[in-house]
Formats: sequence, structure tokens, C-alpha cells
Amino acid sequence: MQKYFFICVILITLNALDNGLGRKPPMGWNPWNKYGCNINEEIVRQTADALVSTGLAAAGYIYLNLDDCWQSARDPVTKKIIADPIKFPSGIPSLVQYVHSKGLKFGLYSDAGMQTCEGKPGSLGYEEIDAETYSEWDIDYLKYDNCHTDGTSPKVRYPPMSAALMKQSKKIYFSMCEWGLEKPWLWAPPIANSWRTTGDISDHWYSFIAILEEQANLAQYAGPGQWNDPDMLEVGNGGMKTHEYQAHFALWAILKAPLLIGCDITNMSQDTKKILMNREVIAVNQDSLGKQATRVKKVLTSEVWAAEVADNGAGVVAVLFNQASIQESITIEFDKLGISGAQNVRDLINQVDLGQSTVSYTCQVPGRSAVMVKFRSVQSEQ
Repeated sequence: MQKYFFICVILITLNALDNGLGRKPPMGWNPWNKYGCNINEEIVRQTADALVSTGLAAAGYIYLNLDDCWQSARDPVTKKIIADPIKFPSGIPSLVQYVHSKGLKFGLYSDAGMQTCEGKPGSLGYEEIDAETYSEWDIDYLKYDNCHTDGTSPKVRYPPMSAALMKQSKKIYFSMCEWGLEKPWLWAPPIANSWRTTGDISDHWYSFIAILEEQANLAQYAGPGQWNDPDMLEVGNGGMKTHEYQAHFALWAILKAPLLIGCDITNMSQDTKKILMNREVIAVNQDSLGKQATRVKKVLTSEVWAAEVADNGAGVVAVLFNQASIQESITIEFDKLGISGAQNVRDLINQVDLGQSTVSYTCQVPGRSAVMVKFRSVQSEQ
């Protein structure tokens, strides 16, 4: 029997948030990377339709989340949050009902400050009434940002919303977005289902690899119900090339990151759709073990990230990643993966078997690209 020594890192678990959610990384859509504040009810309805018609929902992308700028004010009497009447004339409950009718889940955004990042009403001091409102509206997911605060620590400002959500009959996935400022992986598991580990991603190569670098030592803090979040996907937004987006997606998948699409899915290219709907890459992200990849090798601009998986045949998945602009040969030695003997090798991106390998595996990786392979013991399959 193989032993995967490289992932024998003790999972540093504070007890995960006990709401029964997030046993696998969430998958869905968020408008911010594409639309920013220019979001409205029509876009949301069209996106809900597209999630279903394109097959994205069937592939696992079931959360349709709003980001900043959906809200406009608080009721002067009840203090309840009010949706922007121009952008969302039907109101949030009606929109939630429409999204739910498609078999999807609906998420909202707020902020652990007096205002959101775009100056809309925040939830600081209004945690109880906002949590009650979200529950009444049948919300499934809350992204909680970190702008315009009172200067207190996120460790003080985030627990009240978590506690308020936990009081509700409707269980709501809680996504903390404090940008990794106070190392939330060390204290957030009892509070949230996931937490951002960095600042915002941008749609260019150097933003992607800078954020990737910050994930290198975080695997031991992730697992079912508690996920590191390196921010949303930029795939399909146009700032990177197809092979760069493929690398972005493969690495986010093996990092067990929430896979939240950030492009206009009503107008996707075939390349974008192929990346986002690759069932074998998605399966790595959604694997029942929930083990985030560790970086097991780095030589200059070449690196290998790997994780043990259990589903679709137990084994080890590795991403061989070339950051250089020219093709490089990358070798991963099996002892770095904790495996030995003959291994069946499968290319998960192209979904083809590559034969067998022993001792190590080498491939030519084009510039700014990734190869994602799965190793399974030949002996275990006999």
C-alpha cells in the first residue's frame, strides 16, 4: 500500500464552524471581477439562466453570489438593509426565488465595517438584524469584507456576524474577506467556512503568481468545512492567455480553493468553457479528502504542487508549473510524492492516459503553463 508522505502534515484544526456547510470548496459565480459595481437584476437573471443552459450548474457551479453595490441604504425605522431600487427593482427576495427556481443557491455581500468598500452601508453594529434579514430572504452564502472599519481587529469584528448567522434557522455559508491581514487561517476555522488569504486578484499573470506564492505554507489549515481562499477566478476575462488561464484554474483546483467564476458566462469563448468545465480537474478540487496541495518542489521558475486524492481511484495529483516564458523540462521524483513502484499516469487537463512511469516523471511544459497529472499505483489497479 502506498503512503503519501509529502502530505503527512498535521492538519492544524481549530474546530470548524459547525453549520454543516462547505464540506467541499464552493463553486459558483461572482460578478466583481467582470462588472465591479455595474451589476443589476437583469445581469443576475441572465447569469442564472446561463449557469443552467451552459451546463456549468451541472458541473457544480451552483452559487450565484452578489458582491458590493447591491445595497443602497437602511430603513430609517427598522434599520433593515435596502437593495438599490434602480439596480434591483424587484427586490432581493424575488431575485432569490428566481435563482432558487433554477436549482441554484444565492449569495450576498456585506462588510465588517461601517461602509462597504464602495461606500454602501456596512454591517458593523447591525450584525443581528442583517443576519435575520438574510435568513428571511433565504440567502445561502455571505461574503464579508473588511473596509471602512472602526480600527479594531478583524478578530473582534468578524465573530459577531458569525454568531448572528449561527442563530438563524437558515444555515448560511460564511466567507470571510479580511485579505489575510491577521493570518485568518490561524483563528478563523471556528468562525467561517472560508477566509481570504490575500488581497484582491487582478486579471494579469503577475497578480496570479504573486497570490499563488502566498499559498505555499497554508495546506495544513484547510480541510472540509474550512478553506483557504486565494480569491476568485479570472478565467475568461481577457487579461491572460488561454494557457495561462488553464494554469490558474488547475492550481486553484488543486489548492482546494473556492471556484468562483468571475467572467461573463453569457458570452464565454469555447476555450473558457473548456477550462471551467473540465470534469477531471474539477474532481480534484471536489475530492472527498479535501486535502489542499503542498508545493513539493521548486527550482527557479519550475515548481510542483501535489495532493493526495481519494475519489475516482485513490492516488496523487501533481501540477507541474512553469512560470518561465519558454518551455522547460520538469521532473517530479516519486519519493517527493511519497509513492514508489510503477505508476499509471493520466493527464487530467487533456483527459488522456500517458502510460506508466517509475521512480520519477518528466514532461516538457510550455512557457507560462501547467501540466496536471494523476499517479495511481499499477499494483493497486491489478
